[in-house]
Amino acid sequence: MREKIIKLLRWLLKVLAKLTIKKYKPGVIGITGTVGKTSTKEMIFSVLKSERKVRSSSKSFNNEIGLPLAILGDWETTGRFFFWFKVFLYSIRQLLIKNKTYPDLLVLEYGIDRPGDMSYLLEIVKPSIGVFTAMSDIPSHVEFFSGPEAVFREKSKLIVHLPATGFAVLNADNDLILSLRSQIKTHAVTFGFSENADVRITNFENKLDSKFVGLSFKLNYGGSVVPIRIEGVFGKGIAYSAACSAAVGLIFGINLIKIAEALALYKPPPGRMRFIKGIKESVIIDDTYNASPIAMKEALDVLASLKAKRKIAVLGDMLEIGKYTFEAHESIGRLAAKIVNFLFTVGIRGKIIAEAAAQAGLKSERIFHFETINELGEVLKGKLQKNDLVLIKASQAVRLEKVVKGIMTEPDKASELLVRQNKLWLEKPGIYDKKI
Repeated sequence: MREKIIKLLRWLLKVLAKLTIKKYKPGVIGITGTVGKTSTKEMIFSVLKSERKVRSSSKSFNNEIGLPLAILGDWETTGRFFFWFKVFLYSIRQLLIKNKTYPDLLVLEYGIDRPGDMSYLLEIVKPSIGVFTAMSDIPSHVEFFSGPEAVFREKSKLIVHLPATGFAVLNADNDLILSLRSQIKTHAVTFGFSENADVRITNFENKLDSKFVGLSFKLNYGGSVVPIRIEGVFGKGIAYSAACSAAVGLIFGINLIKIAEALALYKPPPGRMRFIKGIKESVIIDDTYNASPIAMKEALDVLASLKAKRKIAVLGDMLEIGKYTFEAHESIGRLAAKIVNFLFTVGIRGKIIAEAAAQAGLKSERIFHFETINELGEVLKGKLQKNDLVLIKASQAVRLEKVVKGIMTEPDKASELLVRQNKLWLEKPGIYDKKI
């Protein structure tokens, strides 16, 4: 019965979204990739909003239900029966009576879990500008595909099906993504650290001191160079998103200085490499939104790049990577052993990280593994010292944002600073809330 209801919901949303696109004819910027979709979406919105009437979904609405929902309205979260009744009523009214506030541009995420997902999303709406953020060796959601190549083929449909009059915005640092240029007639604009990138990132640095907390870099385009400083967030992934959003802004004729001004005001979404003050004057890097091997490695690289008296990593399972699970978690454990002073892990797959770190030379008395996040949180709280730098990251089902809340200085601001704080998520237990 539940499957039939979901199937009907999908069909209704698809029909309403297609009719809405047909009526309002917005320009669509579509974003795909294995990491960085949401940050890129938010930055593109930041760059375009002063010039155009644009909308991006406030959440990661990127699947067969989320994408049409983002087309239909600016919904902050989903809900139960009355929420969907409201959505349908609003959407029908919008089709019958012109909504003067409907945006000229939509910035949409195109996410996939299984073969055929991208084709389904493209049936709803094909973008005129397609963005491919990144492609990792072991992508998330690979468990339902034959391998990374199959994931790439599915994601690349977004770029391959762009109209000849459109634009492809491609990561210049990934040969696989760049190979798409030979398959399209669309004009391509590239971004990245490569010397050959149209929008190039240089002078990148993560900073954590009394003067500035965040990242700084320069964007180079057509002989022009602008400095960028983004406060309260770390990682090359953010720089990639900024360069990508700059490429989109340039397509719309926005000059580089205005783009830099918009990026300086960017506020990172919760749970994505975000700086949070911790108890005992510790510093938290909250990257609890989700986890994949490439994102986990990037987070540890950030931890390595920053100066701190003691570096602590709190890591849990990376889910939906299928046959690559053991290999990926072992690799993260070995990397962590080179970087951290203390390692805290939770969960079945987290234990693989802990064991690999021990084998790589991290002393056993510096490794703490737990069956539940509650146990982990209590021990971590007791171990923290002044000026500790703490990275916290796992897949969303692990719910490590609960650990962040337990050690942040202002837990009363959790709804503002942490991911998954709406009622539905708060009522939903994580996979390691209790012992298995």
